[in-house]
Amino acid sequence: MGKSTLVSKLVEILKENGRTVNVVSFGTVMFDEARKRGVTDRDKLRKLPMSEQQDLQRTAADSIARLTEDYVIVDTHAFISTPSGYYPGLPEHVLKAIRPSNFISVYARPEDIYNRRLQDDTRSRDKVTLDGIKKELNFHQSMISTCSVISGSPVKAVQNAEGKVELAAQKAIDAIGL
Repeated sequence: MGKSTLVSKLVEILKENGRTVNVVSFGTVMFDEARKRGVTDRDKLRKLPMSEQQDLQRTAADSIARLTEDYVIVDTHAFISTPSGYYPGLPEHVLKAIRPSNFISVYARPEDIYNRRLQDDTRSRDKVTLDGIKKELNFHQSMISTCSVISGSPVKAVQNAEGKVELAAQKAIDAIGL
């Protein structure tokens, strides 16, 4: 079970409770804008000059901020690995634009992440080791904690364990107070 399965379950629960919901991939919104500027490969976004990445983030955040559903789930990464180093997926200017009410930090066991990435042939990923994934998870926790502090919004860590989508979804629903 991956993150998409969990998000689909969240959407199902929200709709069953009469709520409107929109799931937005922050990277997809950025890539849609980048395509207008001549970028043809989504995985090249993170290799653009920082000023271009920041501008694309700003444009994406402004677009997302205009959404009006009861719940807008922004599917994004806490950080992006760029040639300059790790860059926040939700820097302050993005947080100010989208004004999140909650953060749900979805995580899995490092071994599960490693195996999922090995099986994912849809993306052009950097080579990764199990130790590298463990470091990424630690960095992820730091980034999402910082987002919580900057925005004043609570963060709930939800384990995305194999075969436990119902439990993970219920923890996320409880966190947003439905």
